[in-house]
Amino acid sequence: MTAKRTLDDVIEGADIFLGCSGPKVLTQEMVKKMARAPMILALANPEPEILPPLAKEVRPDAIICTGRSDYPNQVNNVLCFPFIFRGALDVGATAINEEMKLAAVRAIAELAHAEQSEVVASAYGDQDLSFGPEYIIPKPFDPRLIVKIAPAVAKAAMESGVATRPIADFDVYIDKLTEFVYKTNLFMKPIFSQARKAPKRVVSAGRGRGARSACHSGTGNAGTGETDPYRSSERDRNAHSETGLADQSGR
Repeated sequence: MTAKRTLDDVIEGADIFLGCSGPKVLTQEMVKKMARAPMILALANPEPEILPPLAKEVRPDAIICTGRSDYPNQVNNVLCFPFIFRGALDVGATAINEEMKLAAVRAIAELAHAEQSEVVASAYGDQDLSFGPEYIIPKPFDPRLIVKIAPAVAKAAMESGVATRPIADFDVYIDKLTEFVYKTNLFMKPIFSQARKAPKRVVSAGRGRGARSACHSGTGNAGTGETDPYRSSERDRNAHSETGLADQSGR
């Protein structure tokens, strides 16, 4: 038993605050007492338990999530529910079990660490969308969510024995999911397929590190070519790191 009965009593030294209650429940004084680099999930809507600017004012090291789209790290069930159901329906799952939920969580986490998507970057303007304190969870309108989460959920359903219509070819399945989102995929697919048969080496020089890095990464990820390993300088590798892009040198 403990004599501590209030939030203020128990908050000292806490690593994480998870709130689904109401506005102004968490004060700046409470935030000050939390552990180093605390994670604050203030998820009450429309006004969170503490507004991010107030928390950052006293704890610049805090990682803050809310349920609102006007602050970084929006926690929204739209990130998982549609794609859990998509994967479950596509394999005729008889239940949505813990294995499927964990698969969705892990797919979301992997996507948060993935390199930036040009589509997402253009949708969110000049926001920094590389993994870090201001971006620990994908954006709700990231078109890659369905392509990553639904297959992971479908596989988990199959492996845990609740799928009545197992998917035989996941490459074909992922292509079909991709067509839901990327309408240009229908037009570009034969072009990419042809390009993969004869990969080219790409050598770039000059200014424009961000665009050059994105070009290198996109070429490598599409399987249509490789960057010149002899031209990948330390500066370029740093540029890849800064933009959250994978270095494709020598691929």
